Amino acid sequence: MDENLTMLPALDSPGKVTTFYAYEGGPARNALLAALALQLAADPAGAPVLVIDWDLESPALHHYLEQPPGPDDAAADPPGLAEYVAALREELRRCRGGMRAAASDLPAADLLADMVLDAVDWRAHLRRVDGRRPLYLMRAGRFDEGYAERAAGIDWVALFDACPALLRRFAARMGRHFLHVLVASRAGRSAAVSACTTLVPDRLVGLFTPAPGSLEGFEGVVRRATEYRCTHEDEQRPLLVYPVACAADGARSDPGQRWRRGDAAQGMDGYQGRIEALLRDTYGVRLLHLDSWFDEVQLPLCDAAAIAGPGALARPATCLLSWFARGHFPWHSPPEFRLRTAIALARIQEGRGAAVALAGHLARLAALCRNEGRDIEASELLGECLALRRLALGEDHSDTRAALRLLAALHLAGGQLDDARHEYEQLAQACARSAGAEHPDTLAARSGLASVLGRLHEGERALALHEQVVATCERLWGDAHPATLDSVEALAATLSEQHENERARVLFDRVLDGRRRLQGNEHEDTLRCAQRLAQLLGEMGELGNARRLLEGVLRARERYDGAFALPTLRAREALAEILAAQGDMAAVRSIQAAPARVREPELDAGHPAFDSLQHQFAQLQDLIDRESRHEARALADKLHHSVQWRTVAHPLRKRAAAMIEQVYLQEGDKDAALAFNRNLVSSLEGALFQSGHDGPPMLR
Repeated sequence: MDENLTMLPALDSPGKVTTFYAYEGGPARNALLAALALQLAADPAGAPVLVIDWDLESPALHHYLEQPPGPDDAAADPPGLAEYVAALREELRRCRGGMRAAASDLPAADLLADMVLDAVDWRAHLRRVDGRRPLYLMRAGRFDEGYAERAAGIDWVALFDACPALLRRFAARMGRHFLHVLVASRAGRSAAVSACTTLVPDRLVGLFTPAPGSLEGFEGVVRRATEYRCTHEDEQRPLLVYPVACAADGARSDPGQRWRRGDAAQGMDGYQGRIEALLRDTYGVRLLHLDSWFDEVQLPLCDAAAIAGPGALARPATCLLSWFARGHFPWHSPPEFRLRTAIALARIQEGRGAAVALAGHLARLAALCRNEGRDIEASELLGECLALRRLALGEDHSDTRAALRLLAALHLAGGQLDDARHEYEQLAQACARSAGAEHPDTLAARSGLASVLGRLHEGERALALHEQVVATCERLWGDAHPATLDSVEALAATLSEQHENERARVLFDRVLDGRRRLQGNEHEDTLRCAQRLAQLLGEMGELGNARRLLEGVLRARERYDGAFALPTLRAREALAEILAAQGDMAAVRSIQAAPARVREPELDAGHPAFDSLQHQFAQLQDLIDRESRHEARALADKLHHSVQWRTVAHPLRKRAAAMIEQVYLQEGDKDAALAFNRNLVSSLEGALFQSGHDGPPMLR
């Protein structure tokens, strides 16, 4: 046995097994795998590394990694995977006939697998292929005259039936000795592919090209792997998926980003939207975006096909390694995983300075999560940040107050009104103590508290507090100061929630005009105020004015934030609601074509608006179940217009309408329940009238 193979003791913590799959197979998969293997092996933190060539039909990895054999090299043609699997199969036949009873906590299938693996020495089937780096290779097999017959004779289905745990336990055993095990899967669809992509890996790197069937093949592999693991108790392990787009010349092959983003005019779906939908389904993450990932990780096929080694793919491999090395999800942006790395390092340090630094990292990561719509994670991060700052800096420090202010605003936006009220009360007291009763921070905290009180149906107290804050701001700084505009906008929002629409409209108009003059037409605060005013106008029936405002907001969002940013999606959703209320379903389909595929006249279940409604209706049901009546009423008031959209599928509309009516009746507000039902009936009658003019869908 190679002396190097005896120097592979068990690791303190297990490594990761990664399968590389491409529906078409070939050089790109091998070149990327080999480039990544060389970079991992060169870093002591990533080594030792094992590469397994599981593509028994087209074995080629040894050409990328092995040095040409010398005349005295006795191991020039060592055994590999084919011989190892054959030996396991023979040993399995012997063990199944006379399996020994043994005291073990393992299931019988795992115990049998371990007995077989113990009997066949895996070290004899691999070799070290780099004299400087701890890089090892298990070839596809010994390439003699009998190789093709041995490879073709492996019945993966029969092997699985005989011992379902065998390949899983083999992968775990390799992970005990190698920090990274990189496996090249066979292409296409087969039992060998399923074994390699479903049973073996902790991670799956899937390569796809514009060729027909390539992306579908990758999607199918991911779905089969996750469905199998979710439905088999012994296989419920996480699978981290990394999608890699491969074009002839990388990103330069798609200058207009038609392949990536899609082309609505041509009825062409973009791969990014499809993969985002796939990962949403796979991981249950409602909002995720792969902009940073696909900006960085692009594989040029021309480089992969034109080389005999992996050198030309060093840069794409380095980009992939940024996520891969520490197991970051592909929707985590580089700023996010840099923050996560900094947080991990700060956690192991001691002292007040380390605690303050950790709190700062947590606050920045929370802001990033909130911008991407991950409010639950943002809330948890801010809670930890606040606790650290209170302990290290004190209750009244400006950084402590900043964390408390962000947490209160997050809870207010998320409908956690009791928490928000408590936090705004604490914040107002802390600001008054340390900065004074008329400091901008104190007034902002009191304005936030007034907003919470309004949503808790303490209307008189809320309006009185709002008006006190507005009067103080006007006295101190005048009508056009940013703090004054903030306080007036908060008052307008509370009036709108209490259905005092005319007063709210006057104030929103005042704020929007002031923000345009002070901050510009496309400032973040201006766009937010314009969207609020547009939604109020929509409720008041001024659909044309609402549409014009929202169209301007959406254009600005797309220009500055991008088509796939959360604020853009929300603006698009708000505009879709107005367009649907106008009965302009062609316009609804048109504006939704860019960020999400629309297959039917109705919005599909992967659409951001549909996802958002489902999430909010689930929140409403939870509030009803917990008997949180104030929060439930506030959310019901917010959602009762959305239920009337024509784009809301009938089962979802029916469940949501029943919940909203239940909330109103529990509050004893029969007038609100009656008005809601009348509006719902009117909207449905309007939809029927419109569909009568449009004709049956199949004839359009």
